[in-house]
Amino acid sequence: MVVRKRMLLWDYTNTQKCPQMMDKVNFNGPISSVCNWNAWVPPELKGRLPFRPMIHLLPQTQGDEWQWILNTNQPLVIYFNEPERAGITPEQAADIWHKQVLQLRKKGKKLCSPCCAQDPAGNAWIDKFLSLVQDSRPDYLGLHVYGTDGNAAIKYITDMHNKYKLPVIVHEIASISRTYKDVEGFTFQLANWMDKTDWVYEYAFFGCMEQVADSFVSPAAQLMV
Repeated sequence: MVVRKRMLLWDYTNTQKCPQMMDKVNFNGPISSVCNWNAWVPPELKGRLPFRPMIHLLPQTQGDEWQWILNTNQPLVIYFNEPERAGITPEQAADIWHKQVLQLRKKGKKLCSPCCAQDPAGNAWIDKFLSLVQDSRPDYLGLHVYGTDGNAAIKYITDMHNKYKLPVIVHEIASISRTYKDVEGFTFQLANWMDKTDWVYEYAFFGCMEQVADSFVSPAAQLMV
């Protein structure tokens, strides 16, 4: 039986010249959904998998993009991408959560928390945010996990789950080693562990793109070559 919980991260800025590559995805395999960090569905998806719209940052809480999210027919919405690095406070995010985002729950949507970076600032941010939405907690805890030690990554994900008692969406994960063999080992270890861990709802290896996103990301971890 195929375990289907792998989200495909499909970055528009790095795939716009090769949309046909989406046709190479095995839609009957372990891929469960597609996310492009945006509110709009990539047209090359052609309805072949569920899409995970994201309220990326503050611009997506207003105007056309908010209307697209509000009226989406997709079942799950992800809230904010590393807001602590964009100057959004937990208090501001909680206010928007209560005033706007919970409208989506009334429409039957599942909600993923903001996905913060795996560092002290990110951990402090999500801790404060979750303390402010105790009356209406998200359905899933969103995490970003990068490193070179697979055991450390598993411990971090497990610790965050145990702390907040929420099922987890690992919205971004990758080895940052520059050695392909190390990246391969990390990827296999984490994929196998997340596949068999029932409280990991979905996970996404970073990322499917023509060019490496930045100097932090390892070229050896690139999913499109």
